[in-house]
Amino acid sequence: MLIVVTGPPAAGKSSWIKAHATARDIVIDLDLMALAMAGPGADHHNHTDVLTRVVHRARYAAIDEACQHLDKVDVYLIHTQPSAKALAKYKRLEARIITVDPGRDIVMQRVKAMRQPEMERVVTRWYNARRGRPAEAMPQASRAW
Repeated sequence: MLIVVTGPPAAGKSSWIKAHATARDIVIDLDLMALAMAGPGADHHNHTDVLTRVVHRARYAAIDEACQHLDKVDVYLIHTQPSAKALAKYKRLEARIITVDPGRDIVMQRVKAMRQPEMERVVTRWYNARRGRPAEAMPQASRAW
C-alpha cells in the first residue's frame, strides 16, 4: 500500500512515519534523501539548489520504482503539498492520504526554532491552500520540539 503523508513543514510527518513504518517498508523522505546525498556536516533542512535538483530527480525515480512493488511492501511517501495531478495519481494507486497538522501556531513555533526563515512562507502557503477545507488533520503535537 502507498501511504502519502502530507502536512506543513515541521508538522511531524517524519515522526509519524517513524511511529508507523517498519524496517521492511520503503520510506521516501526528501529531507532524508538530501541528507544522505549531501557532504558531511550538511544542514538537515537547508539544501543548495543543485542538491535539491538532484534529490528531486532521485525522489521521482524512487516513487516510480517503489510504486511497482506495492503488492509486496508498504511505501511511505512524504509529500508536503501534493498538486491535483499528484493527488489523482495517488488516488489511482489507491493510496491512503494522511495529513499531519498540529496547528499553525505549533508549526510556526517549530519553524522559527529549527528551520530557515524562508520556511515560514511555505507554512503560510500550506495553510492558505487549505483554507475552507474540512479539518481532516491528525494532531501531532506530542513530540517535544
